[in-house]
Amino acid sequence: MLFDVWAPRADRVALRLVRRGADDPAGAYLPMEPDPARPGWWRAQAAATAGDRYGFVLDDGPVRPDPRSRRQPDGPEGLSAVPDPGPPAWRHPWPGRGLPGAVLYELHVGTFTPEGTFAAAAHRLAHLAELGVTHVQLMPLSPFPGRHGWGYDGVAPWAVHEPYGGPDGLRAFVDAAHGHGLGVVLDVVHNHLGPAGNHLPAFGPYFTERHHTPWGAAVNLDAPGSDEVRAYFLGSALAFLRDYRLDGLRLDAVHALADTRAEHFLAELSAAVDALAAELDRPLFLIAESDRNDPRTTAPRAAGGLGLHGQWNDDFHHALHTALTGEAQGYYADFARAPLAALAKTLTGAFFHDGTYSTFRGRGHGAPVPPDTPAHRFVGYAQTHDQVGNRALGDRLAASLTPELAACAAALVLCGPFTPMLFMGEEWGAGTPWQYFTDHPDPGLADAVRTGRRREFAEHGWSADAVPDPQDPATRDRSCLDWSEPARAPHARLLEWHRRLLAVRRRHADPGVRLRDVTVRTGGPGQRWLTVRHGALLVAVNLGDADADVPALAHGTRLAATHGDAGTRLPAHAAVVARV
Repeated sequence: MLFDVWAPRADRVALRLVRRGADDPAGAYLPMEPDPARPGWWRAQAAATAGDRYGFVLDDGPVRPDPRSRRQPDGPEGLSAVPDPGPPAWRHPWPGRGLPGAVLYELHVGTFTPEGTFAAAAHRLAHLAELGVTHVQLMPLSPFPGRHGWGYDGVAPWAVHEPYGGPDGLRAFVDAAHGHGLGVVLDVVHNHLGPAGNHLPAFGPYFTERHHTPWGAAVNLDAPGSDEVRAYFLGSALAFLRDYRLDGLRLDAVHALADTRAEHFLAELSAAVDALAAELDRPLFLIAESDRNDPRTTAPRAAGGLGLHGQWNDDFHHALHTALTGEAQGYYADFARAPLAALAKTLTGAFFHDGTYSTFRGRGHGAPVPPDTPAHRFVGYAQTHDQVGNRALGDRLAASLTPELAACAAALVLCGPFTPMLFMGEEWGAGTPWQYFTDHPDPGLADAVRTGRRREFAEHGWSADAVPDPQDPATRDRSCLDWSEPARAPHARLLEWHRRLLAVRRRHADPGVRLRDVTVRTGGPGQRWLTVRHGALLVAVNLGDADADVPALAHGTRLAATHGDAGTRLPAHAAVVARV
């Protein structure tokens, strides 16, 4: 078997190999030779089988895991394991499911069930298929220290967190999802690695001081050595799509990818993913999280864009959130001045800040999206892991909204023009919070995270005792879904409403709608109703406390409603979806 590693600064590199069942637990140390065809690479041939442990020794340093490790059975600090070279035994054929027409469901494996494993989550896939979503979007799976965490502190971008079930567990989950007709999307983090267990700097210039991010030195995408770093992250992305039969990737915080090269890393990645889709003969897609409000993110590469297939639309979320809750702090301030007008602008143009002044940023922000842009390129949602978990108490919308207003939010998200996304448990108005939790074994790091979290919210008036301790196991336990809720009132009724809306979308929505095809109407002064029409679908919601007359309801056939047919009268906190 060939073992190789990129270590351009090392004078000597050795392979440590510990074979399963060997008498010597220390294993063998084998010198590696420079690869004459690849500058900076080292290689060695050695007999090995699946499950054997190995690592690399640079000069006279400690043994470190393989940066391209496919499995870390003993955690990020342990030795890597030789993967099984054989092809996986898939039970279900899978032609793929593309982004147009998709309905996403964001899922955190560690809290979707109390067990927190792929196997336990797979037992709940029938619920998602019956709900009517099309894709499960898994939060990050790269190994991180400890058992429980959000996943954004991963340090081995080619591997899968072992406590969830490791690589075999992920393959089994994906296969089970495909058996239910569900695609699988994975959230990947290319903008930083976690603070513990990150060995990449010892191997080479994976990070650069040319740019800085909230996590420190930036991933090296444009400094010397960046060719190999780009290939490292690009290769990881393609490996997950190919080897695990994933349908797409969600790219975390792409605005933190500092790259001044002529071809941006994201354009290179989107070109590679499109080529892989052609090779595999099934659709693949990339969804960005970006706060730049830059239409070039999803514009085709031929038109000067980055060629990503979609992006999260936080502006739609912020407008909807302020309209529902009245919150006006922080980045909600600009949206809260006229929430329905902000909501109307995002529904028809995607971005609220499209060159306008942002008081939160203290400058102009964004640019207009061309009206011929397909609406499905923007992911619309009322809740996400960020928007719930980054609140002090991790409280969901259900904690502050009536079931009727939650139903209005669902109508706008699930039957609106964008690609809809639900955050796990949202479909029944889960009563469990989703809080920020960690499991750092290092006491110093654990205390720093705890103190930093409390300091952050102290600036907003929260006492230290009120902010949950991220390191307390109870914080994670509180965040697990309660699977007895969907069968109980009022959750069961809201769940049935979500199922009804998704059935309507599946039968009547046009996935080819463009932003120019979306029209919105709002009521006059003092009224809080809004209608949005795209294709044959009309959604009407009344977020106000008084009944409203909505002329558009005089036309079309009602497909779903939170109340009985009352002509053009729309009761307070009510929603209607009609075919027109």
